Amino acid sequence: MEETVTELRPKLLRVPQVMEVLQLGRWKVYELMRTGALESVWVGRDRRVPADAIDAFIAALREDAA
Repeated sequence: MEETVTELRPKLLRVPQVMEVLQLGRWKVYELMRTGALESVWVGRDRRVPADAIDAFIAALREDAA
């Protein structure tokens, strides 16, 4: 099966990308990762956030607000 352009988006995001998507500062993103509120993985010495973890984080915020 051939991937389309929309399927070629990054699966693991760097902290600056997460900052842009969530409109949060660097410190807050690292705090969310440290506390486990935002899932992250280590790739060598770098931390990455799975793209679907951002959706899960937003869903959790909505659930808490309800």
